Amino acid sequence: MLLDARKGEALLAVIDSGSFEQAAIHLHLTPSAVSQRVRAMEEQLGMPLVLRGRPCRATPAGQRLVQYLRRSSLLEDEFVSQWQEASGRHLSVPLAVSNDTLATWLLPALAEFLVAEQLLVDITVDDQDHTYTWLQSGHAVAGVSSEPLPMRGCLAHSLGIMRYRLLATPAFVARWLPRGLDREAARQAPLMVFDRKDGLQAEFLQNQLGLPPGSYPCHYVPASEPFLQAIRLGLGYGMVPELQFGTALQSGELIDLAPSQPCDVALYWHCWRVQSPKLEALSAEVLRAARTVLIQL
Repeated sequence: MLLDARKGEALLAVIDSGSFEQAAIHLHLTPSAVSQRVRAMEEQLGMPLVLRGRPCRATPAGQRLVQYLRRSSLLEDEFVSQWQEASGRHLSVPLAVSNDTLATWLLPALAEFLVAEQLLVDITVDDQDHTYTWLQSGHAVAGVSSEPLPMRGCLAHSLGIMRYRLLATPAFVARWLPRGLDREAARQAPLMVFDRKDGLQAEFLQNQLGLPPGSYPCHYVPASEPFLQAIRLGLGYGMVPELQFGTALQSGELIDLAPSQPCDVALYWHCWRVQSPKLEALSAEVLRAARTVLIQL
């Protein structure tokens, strides 16, 4: 069965934008035309591909098709770019990574390679426990996740350990934790949490102090640099990657509240078994870079 390229393009546009209207704007078509193309593909395959809502989402069958279309599009773009290298045509690769990975090691490690290979990255940022779902949905063709098991048709390569430390300023400690981080103090001291998907701090307090989520006050700051800045400003205490805070412990600017209890998060690079040549080279570069910056056990 041959899939019509225009129908596939319409499906991808709907899933990426979340609506037929936005897909129509992107494709310079009417919403009706986009809907007709998606409907024709559903009829051709004999199954629904899109859950029509706000936003539109792919059905399980639609997710598998989106995965195929995304990879097919990437292969086509790479093939065309090889013929058009003289014109400076760039290839775009959709990736899913965690905010801390993006804020610390990934771009510095890949910058030279991306420039040399004329690769563009289209990055979706999510919690490391949730980036895996972007591969499942077909929105990304590779990514960094804390999930060790690959989905069907994929590989999961160990990258190493991202180590986190529980940090606060001396002034914050003097005000909220004068006797150290104990159960009663933790009930009152404001905690820094990245977003509502972030379970790092909650898991630590549950395991170490027996405090369930919701039993302590929280700030939510969903960006890595502002998150660290908020801790430095004394707004709260929270987990920060060792790769991010530099010499703040040595200088005394910040205090490690649990020096013998770091939080280690194992990271994995997920990619398809069958990759385009440039994506295969990108995967190799990510693995090489991770071995130089992450903790290897």
